[in-house]
Amino acid sequence: MAPSAASASLSSPAPASGISIGRGLLYVAVAATSWGTTGATADLLMDGSGLGPAALTFWRTAGGLVFLLAARFLMLRRTARTRDRAVRAYEPWPRRAARVLVTGTGLTVFQTAYFAAVEATGIAVGTVVTLGASPVLVALGGRLLMGERLGAGGVTAVGGACAGLAVLMLGNDGTGAVRPAGVALALLSAAGYAVVTVYARVLEREQRATDPFTTTVTSFAVGTVQLLPLAAAEGLWPQDGHLGRTLALGAYLVTVPTALAYGLFFAGLVVVRATTVSVITLLEPVTAAVIAVTLLGEHLTAATALGTAVLLCAVAALAAAEARGQAAPAPVEPPVERPAEPSAQSSGEPLGEPLVDPFGASLTER
Repeated sequence: MAPSAASASLSSPAPASGISIGRGLLYVAVAATSWGTTGATADLLMDGSGLGPAALTFWRTAGGLVFLLAARFLMLRRTARTRDRAVRAYEPWPRRAARVLVTGTGLTVFQTAYFAAVEATGIAVGTVVTLGASPVLVALGGRLLMGERLGAGGVTAVGGACAGLAVLMLGNDGTGAVRPAGVALALLSAAGYAVVTVYARVLEREQRATDPFTTTVTSFAVGTVQLLPLAAAEGLWPQDGHLGRTLALGAYLVTVPTALAYGLFFAGLVVVRATTVSVITLLEPVTAAVIAVTLLGEHLTAATALGTAVLLCAVAALAAAEARGQAAPAPVEPPVERPAEPSAQSSGEPLGEPLVDPFGASLTER
C-alpha cells in the first residue's frame, strides 16, 4: 500500500537532486505497481500459512523497519542533516510523542484493516475501496478540520466517489464478490490513511512536520510495537507445512512492495509534482484488480467493474481539481506606497499585507 507519509504530497520539486523528471516518474510508477501486488501477496500468505491480518502486518512492518533503518544509516553516512531538521523549532517531548503515536497508529490501522478487507471481500474490491475512499476522506477531513476549500471540482469528485461506492454495494449480484463487512474494513483502512494525511497537514502548518522518510520509519516502529500483542494472540508463526513458500512470499512482501517501493517513491517524489504522483499511484488499484481477476480467479461483475471505474475517475478528478487550484494562484497587486505610521510600531501591530499559505492559513509578513 501507498506510504503513510501521504504528508509526502506536501513536498515540492527539487531539481538539484540529480534525478531527472523522467526517472522520477519511472520510480513512482514502479513503486505504485509494486504496491498493487501487496494484496495478492497477502492473500496468498494468509491462505497458505494461517497467518491473520494482524500477524501479517506485524511481520511486514517489522521487516520493513529493519530495511528502512539500514537505508537510513547509509543515508546519514552520505549526507549531512537536512535543512528541514536544522530550522525546525524545539518540540517538547510530549508533543513529539503524540505526533509519533498518532501517525504510527494511523498507519497501523491503515495496513491491518486493509489486509483484513482483502481477506473478507477479495483483493480487487478491498484495494479499490481503500484507495478510492482515502483521498475523498482526506479532502473531507481537510474541509472539516482545517477549513480547506473543496471547490466545485472537489465536491464533484466526492460525489462521484460516493456514487462509485454505491454501485459497488448495490450492484452485488449475489456472487459474494462484494461483502459489506469487507467494504467496511476497507473504509476503516481509508480512514486510518486520512487521519495520517490530515494530521500531516496540520503538522506542516505548525512547522512540526518531519521528512516523509523519517515519518515512515517512526510509524513502522510504532506499528511493530502495537501489533506484537495482537499478532501473538492471533498466531505469530505460520501453521502450514510449506514453510519455504511462506518465507519466500514474506521476503517479497518485506523487500519489494515495502522497502524497495518506499525508497523509489521517496526518490521520485523529489522531482515529480505531488498531483502527478497522486494520479500515477492509481496504478496500484488497477494492478491489484488485474492480478486478482487474471491470476487468482476473482469474479468481477459488471457492477463491480462500473463502480471501480467511477471511483477511480473520481480520484483522478480530485487530483485534477487540486492541480488547477495550485496552478492558478491569486493575482498579486503592486505594492502601494503608504506614509509611515509610528503608532503601528509602538502598538505592536504587524506590518505589511497578510499572505495566505497553500493550506488557507494566514501568514503575516513582518
